[in-house]
Formats: sequence, C-alpha cells, structure tokens
Amino acid sequence: MLAAGAAVVVLAGAGTWTAVADDDPSPVRATDQVMAVNGVRIDTSYFVSGGSGRRPAVLLGHGFGGSKDDVRPQAEALARDGYAVLTWSARGFGRSTGKVGLNDPDAEVADVSKLIDWLARQPQVQLDKKGDPRVGMAGASYGGAIALLTAGHDARVDAIAPAITYWNLSDALFPNGVFKKLWAGIFVNTGGGCDKFEPKICAMYDRVAESGTPDAAAEQMLTERSPSAVGDRIKVPTLLFQGQTDSLFTLDQADAAAKAIKANGAPVDVDWIAGGHDGGDMETSRVQARVESWFDRYLKKDTGVDTGPAFRVTRTGGVDSTDGAAQLRGATSDTYPGLNSGDRAFALTGREEQRVTNPAGANPPGVSALPGLGSAGGLAQLSSLGVGVSLDFPGQYAQFESAPVTDDLRITGAPTATVHVKSTSDDAVLFAKLYDVGPGGTRQVLPSQLVTPLRVEGAKSGKDVTVTLPAIDHKIENGHRLRLVLASTDLGYASPAAPATYTVSLKGDLTVPTAPGVETAAAPLPSWVWWLPLAGAIVALALLLTARRRTAMPAPDPELAEVPLQITDLSKKYPGSDRYSVRDLTFRVEKGQVLGLLGPNGAGKTTSLRMLMGLIKPDGGEIRVFGHAIRPGAPVLSRVGAFVEGAGFLPHLSGRENLELYWAATGRPPEDAHLDEALEIAGLGDALARAVRTYSQGMRQRLAIAQAMLGLPDLLILDEPTNGLDPPQIREMREVMIRYAAAGRTVIVSSHLLAEVEQTCTHLVVMDRGRLVQAGPVSEIIGAGDTLLVGLAADITDPLLEKVAALPQVETATRTDGALLIRLAVTPLRGAGNCATSPNEPAAERTTAAALLVDLVRLEVPVASLGPHRRLEDAFLTLIGGSA
Repeated sequence: MLAAGAAVVVLAGAGTWTAVADDDPSPVRATDQVMAVNGVRIDTSYFVSGGSGRRPAVLLGHGFGGSKDDVRPQAEALARDGYAVLTWSARGFGRSTGKVGLNDPDAEVADVSKLIDWLARQPQVQLDKKGDPRVGMAGASYGGAIALLTAGHDARVDAIAPAITYWNLSDALFPNGVFKKLWAGIFVNTGGGCDKFEPKICAMYDRVAESGTPDAAAEQMLTERSPSAVGDRIKVPTLLFQGQTDSLFTLDQADAAAKAIKANGAPVDVDWIAGGHDGGDMETSRVQARVESWFDRYLKKDTGVDTGPAFRVTRTGGVDSTDGAAQLRGATSDTYPGLNSGDRAFALTGREEQRVTNPAGANPPGVSALPGLGSAGGLAQLSSLGVGVSLDFPGQYAQFESAPVTDDLRITGAPTATVHVKSTSDDAVLFAKLYDVGPGGTRQVLPSQLVTPLRVEGAKSGKDVTVTLPAIDHKIENGHRLRLVLASTDLGYASPAAPATYTVSLKGDLTVPTAPGVETAAAPLPSWVWWLPLAGAIVALALLLTARRRTAMPAPDPELAEVPLQITDLSKKYPGSDRYSVRDLTFRVEKGQVLGLLGPNGAGKTTSLRMLMGLIKPDGGEIRVFGHAIRPGAPVLSRVGAFVEGAGFLPHLSGRENLELYWAATGRPPEDAHLDEALEIAGLGDALARAVRTYSQGMRQRLAIAQAMLGLPDLLILDEPTNGLDPPQIREMREVMIRYAAAGRTVIVSSHLLAEVEQTCTHLVVMDRGRLVQAGPVSEIIGAGDTLLVGLAADITDPLLEKVAALPQVETATRTDGALLIRLAVTPLRGAGNCATSPNEPAAERTTAAALLVDLVRLEVPVASLGPHRRLEDAFLTLIGGSA
C-alpha cells in the first residue's frame, strides 16, 4: 500500500512538466469546458495568448492517475510561445466520466479525434485544410502513449513528443512472459481500483494476478491497445524521451518505437533522460525547451530552429558539493546508435553448471527495483553514484564474472549473453542482472536497478537461451568487474510458487555495447573557479582583522586530578533528530578499573565515546579527564588512547610504517611510543612488514588496537575491540586489558559480547535510549539471583519432578539439558506477617541453596552440582527490558 501510494504521485506527476519561468510572460486566457464526446463527458481546458492570427495547436495528455490540471504549467508556457493548447482529463480521471480503457482505440483515442475536430473549429487555430488543424501532441507516460496512438489512428496529427511511455504495453507488463506484478498492481490502484476500469480489463487483471502467469488473451488485449499495433502508420516527426531510471517502461520501449517510426520515413530523435518512473531528475526545464523547439520546427515550420541531436543521453558526472545534487552532462550523437552499437566481448568465469533453487512460494524474493518506494527517493539513480540497493539470496542465483577491466568502459545499450538452462519443472523463470563490481568484489552496483525477466519454456530437457539484459548507460571504472547474475526470484515479478531447481551454465562470452559514436560534452568550468580565489583572500583578510583569542578552557578541578573520567549530566541531540542520543548521563571511572559500556544498538554508547574523545560537541553537561574539561584538541587527550568506530590506515604502507607515521604526527619523542610493546600486543608477526591493504579484518583490528596503545595512555578506550578476532585472539585481548588496568591504568570497553565483558570487566555502565540504566561493580549488577541450576547425575521421573516443584521453597522447576532449572519462591520472615516491621527490615527472604540441597537429597534426587544460574546476559536483558 505504501508503494502504491508513492507511485500515485509518480505516475500522475509523470505527465507534469513544469513551465520555465518567463521574465515577461504574455497574458494567457484559459477556458474550461466539459464536452460531450462519444457518450462520455470530457473535462477540457483551452489556452491561448493575446494577439491576432491563427497559430498551430498542441494537445497535452496527462500521466496515469492524474488529470488535465497536472499539465497546466506546460500548457501556459506553450500558449505564451504562440500555440493554441488543449488539455483534457482522460476517461475515468479528474472530472471526466467513463471507464479507464488503457487508451482503447475505440474509446480514449476516439475521444482525442473528437477534440481535434473541436480544435479545427476554433478561430485561433491554423488549418492545413478544412477540418484539419495543424496540431502536435505531447505528454508523459499515459499521455505519451495517447500521442503515439493518435498519430497512428488520426492522420491530422503533424508532430509528437511522447515521454517515458510504452510502445507495447504487453511487453512492458509481461516482459518475456513474466508478470510484472508490483507495477501492474500499482497501475490498478493508481487508476482508482479495479472498478474504475473497463470490466474486461478488470477481469483480465484479476485472472493474471491470481495465476501469476499472463495468458494469450491478456497479451493480445494489451497489444491491441498499444502504439505498436499501429506502428506502421505513425509517419510524423517524433521526439522520444525515455527514462534511464525506469523499471516500468524501459529504454527498449523507446528503441522499438524509434526503429518502427524511422522505417516509415519520419524524422525521429531519441533522448534518454536521467529520471523515470523510478525517480531521479526529470530534467523538466530542458525537456520543456526541447519540446517547444521540436514543435517550432515541425508545426511552425521554422527551419532555423535547432531541435537538438539525433540522440542524447544524460550522464551523471559526480555530486555538487554545495547541495548534494547529481551533476548532469549530456552525451550526443548525430545518429541514433540503437542498443547494440560497438559491441565488445568479455569472457566470464564460472562457466560450469550452477544449481539455482526456486523456493516454495518464491520466498524470500530477491530485490532489484523498488517500484513506488524507489521513486520516492530516486534510488535507481544512485547506481550512477556507486550506490547499490539490490539483494540476491544465496542458493537462489548463479553468477559469472569477468576479469577486471583494464580501462574505463562505458556501456550504452543492452548487453547480451547466451546461457543453457535446465529445470526440474516444465518451465523455468529467471531474472538476469549485470552488476558493476568494485575491486575486491565486496561492493556491487546494479545499474538503474534494472533486471530482465525470462521465462524458458520446455526447460526440462535443457535449452540454450540468449538473454538480452536491460538497456543502460553506465560507466564501469578501471579495475571493476562485470558480474552476470541469474536469480530465481525478484520482488517486482511473479515467480512460480512450486519449488524447482534450475541448472544454469554459460555458453560463450558476454557482449557489451559501447556506442563509440556517442560523445560526452566537455563540462564548462564552474563559476567558483573564478570567484573562489578572490573570496578566499577576502575571508583570510577578514580573519586576520577580526581574529580573537580562543575562549579560555575551564580551569582543571584539583579534586579530580587522579580520576581518569568523570561524566556529569552529558546530553547530545543530533540535528534533525526528534530524540536525544544521550540524555543526562552521569558516571565516574576510577584507576585500575576495566569498565564495560553496555547497551543495545542506538543506546548512545558510541556517541558518548565520541564526545569523550572531543570528536563531537555535547549539547549539555561536562566531561573531565584527570580533572581537565574535554574540548576538541584539549592537551589532556594526549593521555587518552582510543579505538572508536575503526581506524584509518594508509593501505600502501606496512603495519609498522602506519604506526610509526601515526606516532610521528603526535610530535612526541619516538622513545615514548613503546612501539615494541604495542606490536607485541598486536601479535601480527611477519605481517607487520606487509602493506595494510593485504590485511584481513582481524589483522586490521589488532593493528588498530596496537595504535590505540601507543604511548601506554593512562586511559584506554576501545569500541568493539574483539570484532574480527578469532577465539585465541579474543582470550589474549581479554588478558591484555586486565593486565593493562592492573598496572594502574584504566580501560573502557564497549562490546556486545556479554560473556567476554563478564570475564574481563570489573565495573559496568548500562545504557538504553541514551540514558543511564545502572552503574556499578559487575558482581553487584549480576547479583546472586533467584534461579539455581541443579546438575543431575541421571535423569529423573516426572513424579519426582512434580515432588521437587511442590516443595514450599520452590516456585517452578523445569528440565533443561540434563539439569533442573529451579526458581526459588519468596517466603515471609517469621513473625513479620506480610509487612516489614520497619522501613529498613525486609519483609521476605529467599530459600538458601543449602536448604534446597537438603530437600533434594531427602527426595533422592541425583544431584551432581548446584549453583546460581543468573549471568550477565540475564542481568542485562532484565535491565534493558525494565527500561523499555
């Protein structure tokens, strides 16, 4: 429902192209009128600007789920540019009546022909002949499709500029015979629900959605309502905009349209914009201007107008540091290259057969695009910035990978590969993706979040299939790899519910189109290149003239001179957050203590440590280390060693060189570093001479801890120090921290390994939701507890277990792994009744373990051991649960 709600905005807004501001706009007259057309009522608006004489007309269609109001700004801009513009709400949308027919030729298309009849009768509209106005059509998504369809059905249309739309709706919603279930459902919900559609469309959707497989009748219905059905009759100048971040109507839809219309002899230009139905930059002002130029050339017959290149693709060239927006640049060609220009072959490894499981119910599904939700943030466009949001589950995909590319590679078009597929079921359904994989293979990006679904019929005996991957424009950087993945599930599509196993192998190389004729325009020098040096000089002069002495540091507290850490009423709220990360935190740490800082994720532990290190400024409260207040760069921080949120190392230097460089940066004498002692703690051996880039995670962790211990600081702070360490290294780290504190120093350790904290720490501070829950010695926080674990030498019968549970001092008794877990009952003190005799006298006591043991022996229970069951984990969970 959330995805559908977000998509309503996208689909409706897809037809909205905001007008470019005009310093001196001509007045535009708008006339609203509801027309009776073909048995329904169509709500229209007619726009003309001042001046006499006839002018060409433009019909503007809106996006699916929207209305004529969505395209009003563009209509007014075109009217000011000298056009008579008519907008309308299609059947079933806005205030128009009738049922949604998905641009049915006998309904919506016929309605537009009646609107053209009306334009031919208007005194402001230029005529080519009686009843034939000079008219162009534009619109996005649903409005773009009606422009293509009307051009094929009504010869009076003279030029069109459709955007982010479909050529064949069946191919768009049932690609390669696979049901695009999420987008189809969003389509129906955006249209107002199944009842708003023609009954046969509603019945078709219900049938396909239930079966998960499109049938021949469904494919035929959508094809008959698609521009492809009249493709051989579209012979007018056509400007096609298609979105690169669009999993609904992909680039191949515009490619098919361009080839068909070009074959009819009409001029065709193709423009791949940055945005689409999955979000991103819709390049509104540029698209608006190019549409006007197109109509100026082919409706006003102004041959001097530059309509732009035959092919243009928008490319992302990084991020603007001032506002975080993606920087866009155009690449152009004087001919449309199609989707297979400049093919290059790449050999892939892993050619042997790989088994792929289609799980029962097709769950859990892999993730590529996020229809609706992806549009809210333009997730698909993040791939151009090196960010990936896709997901494949182990066992549910096969993968084949190239060697690292030796130079930058620009993919422009649709890569292809041939695979052999064999299935335990009659048909196999696979989802093909081409990933951009970074060095080391740890980061992979799915360009534009696009995937090609593929139904392989008759796969039981094995079949060779050529897969055409999604058309993209994406740069593969030097050193990156290409990874071909074929997965059995995808969130956006319907997969077979029955479990099956597919066997996939690669036949031949991966073919990648490069479109060598497409050249990227040189980026102009930004204005800051000219003004930044001058501004820098002015700022520097201002600083010199207005420099003030730094605010004096608070005076040291002599009473805390021997106290490693005192935190008082510490608070911090990050900008934009509705709650405090740390609130009124107070605790104290003494010499010789190993303090464990505990809390669930989000408790505020790391924020507290960062404030302690002077990395961020608290909103309130005070931190004192050995009596000195902490501020960024405070001299007392030289007595603190820290490992918080990982350490940064220069990857090309060795481990030893990194430590030596770090210490040199402190400006302290080399002999004060105690480097050999720190290296002994790290235990890296010969690896110290190797480059850090060759280190494992555990080795980097140990080197970072050694760096924190350089100079043997009086206060050592370690955040998750055992991450990446194996069990022997964890034990060694535990002993190091204990010995370190025993020498009169202090250690603060934040960790999620409660068993290690229990064995290592002398004191604890427990936090939850930014607040202190409890602080004190480990023994006090764990406590004696009220649960005993009784080890058994032999199993006992149920009747004997019932006798144990019936003992007056036992509340419950349960079996657990060859033992009894006994929770002791509270019994009133003799003579105290149910109340304490004084405020300081307890009203109840718990039975001792010794008394329980006597009763167990009397009942002939084979006791092998007896002890408290409460651990730090129990105490921690109790404390956190109690604070919720």
